[in-house]
Amino acid sequence: MTSGKLVILGTEATSTAVTDIVRGRFSWSEFLLQSWFMTKVSLLPTILVAIPFGVITSVQIGAVASQIGAGSFSGAVNGIGVLRQGAPLVTSLMIAGAVGSAICSDLGARQVREEIDAMKVMGINPVQRLVSPRVVAALVVAVLLTVIVAMTAMTTAFILNVGNGSVSAGTYLSSFISFSDPMDLVMAELKALIFGFIATIVAAHKGLSASGGPKGVADAVNQAVVLSVILLAVVNVALTQIYSMLSPTGAA
Repeated sequence: MTSGKLVILGTEATSTAVTDIVRGRFSWSEFLLQSWFMTKVSLLPTILVAIPFGVITSVQIGAVASQIGAGSFSGAVNGIGVLRQGAPLVTSLMIAGAVGSAICSDLGARQVREEIDAMKVMGINPVQRLVSPRVVAALVVAVLLTVIVAMTAMTTAFILNVGNGSVSAGTYLSSFISFSDPMDLVMAELKALIFGFIATIVAAHKGLSASGGPKGVADAVNQAVVLSVILLAVVNVALTQIYSMLSPTGAA
């Protein structure tokens, strides 16, 4: 039942956003407000998560590469791993945790205060007025945050590998350039778009379904975060397998 409602809400929000943008009725003020809010609550935590992620990736991969005598390929392994898997996943988890919880609590509070019902009585579509701008804002923010995560994690890994003298800067960069592909960035951004869309739709659905006062809103936020993380993990595996079949030379 929940999956069906998510599909319906996602379809309605997408079609409404596209129609409103084409017809010039899209709420750009709400979009800008939500974009700034999402960036404000997720930018710093995302960077703070990306730095230790780059450290862990660099240390673990560097140790294994040194043991097998492949230290010169550490740049390729670190960079491609971060770009294909790490960046979109870190971004999606931050959106699900920071942004998704805020969206769910906001819509849930409106729901329990009967503001959503009042909007329907006045002939205002809550999906068009509240959900669609948030979905579009989440897509834009997810794409930008993915680039920031990738740059932060890869820069951290570069500093650690080159700084400890295990590999020269030229060797590190040349190995990454030799093995990386533009499709890696395209796939990372595509994942970010899908993950951001899923996290926002789940948060909006749980928020609009909240009931029972403040406790109901708190339960809805908890359910939204947990469900988002599960769905993102499943979708990530599916996208990775699809990309692996379409591009046998590498996994997403």
